[in-house]
Amino acid sequence: MALLVAVALCASLARSFTLPRPPTTRATSRLRSSNDVLVLNTDRDVLLFDTTLRDGTQGESISCSVEDKLKIAARLAEFGMDFIECGWPGSNPKDAEFFRRAATELDANARDRLVAFGSTRSKRSATAAEDAQLRALVASGVGTACIVCKASSWQTTEILGATRASNLDMISSSVAFLVDEGLRVHVDLEHFYDGFLGGRAAPADPAYSLACAEAAAAAGAECVVLCDTNGGTLPWDVEAATAAAVAAAPGCRVGVHVHDDGGLAVANSLAAVRAGASVVQGTVNGVGERTGNANLVTIAATLALKGEALLGSAPSLAFAKNLPALADTSRFVDEALNLAPNPARPYVGASAFAHKGGLHVSAVAKDAAAYEHVDPAAVGNAQRVLVSELSGRANIWSSLQKAGLVDDGSEALGEEVWKERAAAILRRVKALENLGYSFEGAEASVHLMLLHASPGYCVPFSVLDYSVTTSDVDLDSAARNAGQPLRDGGATARATVKVRVAGDDAALDVAEGTGPVDALEKALKRALAPTYPTVGEVELVDYKVRILDPQSKTSAATRVEISFRDGRSGATWTTVAVDRNIISASANALVDGFEFAVIEHAELCNLCELDYDDDGPLTLEAPARVASR
Repeated sequence: MALLVAVALCASLARSFTLPRPPTTRATSRLRSSNDVLVLNTDRDVLLFDTTLRDGTQGESISCSVEDKLKIAARLAEFGMDFIECGWPGSNPKDAEFFRRAATELDANARDRLVAFGSTRSKRSATAAEDAQLRALVASGVGTACIVCKASSWQTTEILGATRASNLDMISSSVAFLVDEGLRVHVDLEHFYDGFLGGRAAPADPAYSLACAEAAAAAGAECVVLCDTNGGTLPWDVEAATAAAVAAAPGCRVGVHVHDDGGLAVANSLAAVRAGASVVQGTVNGVGERTGNANLVTIAATLALKGEALLGSAPSLAFAKNLPALADTSRFVDEALNLAPNPARPYVGASAFAHKGGLHVSAVAKDAAAYEHVDPAAVGNAQRVLVSELSGRANIWSSLQKAGLVDDGSEALGEEVWKERAAAILRRVKALENLGYSFEGAEASVHLMLLHASPGYCVPFSVLDYSVTTSDVDLDSAARNAGQPLRDGGATARATVKVRVAGDDAALDVAEGTGPVDALEKALKRALAPTYPTVGEVELVDYKVRILDPQSKTSAATRVEISFRDGRSGATWTTVAVDRNIISASANALVDGFEFAVIEHAELCNLCELDYDDDGPLTLEAPARVASR
């Protein structure tokens, strides 16, 4: 009940700044729940407003070219983002170029969703029509503009340096100008929640914050967007303040724009939707200034999969049919922005449905709902069972089944024998992790371990020996510290490998590279390519080294993880190896990576044919060439 009283009081206070309102076009009915929390009784839509290409690029170390912006905008339109804010055409040449090129390089579906960003007229501009950046919004050629204004009394007078009345005039005149020019207008009410609720800088003045919303609505804005600019508001306060704004501006939509400084951006966005907001701003993967913006990926999944629980009835969501593309969309934006995907992201991260503890794996084997709140396939993700020292036999058994090595107990060894082997593999995993291996992110190494334990598996090649020599010049510290550039790619290492491919004689190959690992990779490719040409399409995409026992100094054990990509299919995999010789650790990880490539991605691979006698022991005949799985 206290919440309802607060809403009524705030709406009453706003009357001192009340402006004429347009006719009500959107009715919002509400029901009180049994615990006095405002709950929407809705048959309404909720729209997603993406600002990755504007607010998201204000994040540290985030930058993208015009080409990147065009690619991302097209992909977000394909997913179904209702609005795609792409920049501020009046502020910099890059954004002006984007809007110019978007007119011809994006299809109609994407162009219809584009939004140009700007601000209300400058206090130095006599009229909105004379304001250069407002005219730039009109000239951008898009159908929707989003302009920012101050919605806090303290911010208006102390930061902007304007009077409260002149700020209201800047809001209304700017909106009216853009509407007269034929644009749909959203207004970002910057610092709305701090102004309404009070914050670190100044006490609350809810009447003025609501008056800013009313001014925008009365001038014809399609949506007033309540901003938690400093990102420190709590969800229950967001819900109360949003409900007051919905009541104060019934003639237009209410949106929400939240930053994540308190770690609550997603929760605050959903709280605003509960209170009546129907436009949610945010960025893909939560990128943005300081600690980031609300993560639209998480919000989209929650609205689609839990909207009925949130609102009392399922909202209408234009993107819902494309939800299985959510994980791919998240990864695409990371790739375009040159960011490493966060495996712990809700719904779409590689670890979102990964199970490591033996008890958990045993449970999800019976019913995935035991430890998964939604079906991972609904968002384009997949369940993963991790193998580590914390694993139980169920982890190994699940991995064997996933690899297709056992299925219904009909194989020659029988299910019970396989389970015994699973226990042996688990002991091996725990012993290796005790030495410093980590298999959680190296699923290719786990897969090979399972294959090597399988009857009839014959390695497609073996490295009999190898050697690496390196050379260098100008080992003068003064020259290095003088800022000389890195080498231009000249050969500084030579690797020699002796490889036997199954069914062939051993062959010796030599290659040079810019370093020992580069030389080894090239030598291995040269040795394998005559038999397995597709290895030429395999490329190294990441190389990580970690010292495991630094107290051992230069004789410390080193863990090397190498990630590979198949240039044809785009598939990626990672291998791991540990050794006190960093070159040996690298060589072993490389060999495993190429073996996995041959087994999983080459057109042909070598396996041994099996012949089981009645008592079960197996004999191996000469290897025969068979089609890869």
